[in-house]
Amino acid sequence: MNSVYISKTIATICAGLGLLLSSCSSHENTDNKTSADAAIVVTVATPSSEGQPEVNISGQVEAEEIAGISTRVMGYITKINVKVGDKVSKGQLLATISNQDILAKRGQTDAMITEADAAYRNAQKDLERFTNLYRQQSASAKELENVSLQYTSAKSRLESAKQMRNEVNATLNYTSLIAPFSGVVTQKLADVGNMANPGMPILTLEQSGSYQVSAAVPENAISRIRQGSVAIISISAVNKTIKGTITQISQSSQFSGGQYIIKVQIPDHEKEGLFAGMYANVSIPVASSVASVVKNDQVMVPLSCIEHKDALTGLYTVGNNNTALLRWVRLGKVEGDQVEVLSGLAANEQFIVNAEGRLFNGAAVQIKK
Repeated sequence: MNSVYISKTIATICAGLGLLLSSCSSHENTDNKTSADAAIVVTVATPSSEGQPEVNISGQVEAEEIAGISTRVMGYITKINVKVGDKVSKGQLLATISNQDILAKRGQTDAMITEADAAYRNAQKDLERFTNLYRQQSASAKELENVSLQYTSAKSRLESAKQMRNEVNATLNYTSLIAPFSGVVTQKLADVGNMANPGMPILTLEQSGSYQVSAAVPENAISRIRQGSVAIISISAVNKTIKGTITQISQSSQFSGGQYIIKVQIPDHEKEGLFAGMYANVSIPVASSVASVVKNDQVMVPLSCIEHKDALTGLYTVGNNNTALLRWVRLGKVEGDQVEVLSGLAANEQFIVNAEGRLFNGAAVQIKK
């Protein structure tokens, strides 16, 4: 009886162990599968010292023509006829400045012209009369000369008074601010009653119709960019990709922080949905230059790849077991959206530029093909 009981007990224990081992094996397989499925998809790149096949820069959409509407005279703003967002036509009255003092000066010049004109007419008649008397030998040459000088002086005073009126009229025109071109009011920088000073913008007007992208190119890439070249413009705000043309390239970076400003024209049929001020990424295909290979031996990586921890800087690479490996590197100078890696990464080593998840040291990764 005891023998039978012991046998049943041993069988029960073996069956339990078998179930336990089967359960562990199934759990292990599930964990392995889950771990494989949880791998973070990443995009990798390799730095190179041979000059990139394209130049990637950032810029902003802007109108091809922008004007700050201001006055050349000092006075109080008496009226502003437009507001931000209004569309205006060329020659439309936008604002007015107080002009009572200028109108008073114009009244004075009108009176001066009347007086000078009367003196001129009188001097002209005297000249005609003395000329006839001189021909009849009834007046001396000296008398005729004096009358001629009086006539010339009166004529000059009349001309001077007329020019003063022209000056006053020109100044008076500056008190009426008109639109130099058709466009949209984008800024209102003053209100009625404010004092307008010469050169102080009151309104900002952007030309409607045409847009362009203004972007800054670092000095190590400007030599490979040509006017008339094609540039691919990506505007994430409206999820739009546009093929533009480089129309301007600045030849100096003295006043732009070492960056060369270029203008990329946007075709008119692509302007729908765009607004000035939108950020844009510009990709300019360029040919590799032999000179750049010889002179430029830098290892450059995007700034967005750099990880910061206290005073340390690093970037993620892919280990042999397909895991993320944080590599500490020493950085050099920044050029645009790229930074130089002085040590810690070779020119032929891959690094992670984008991850579809949060990276950490040892995280399982899968390289996107």
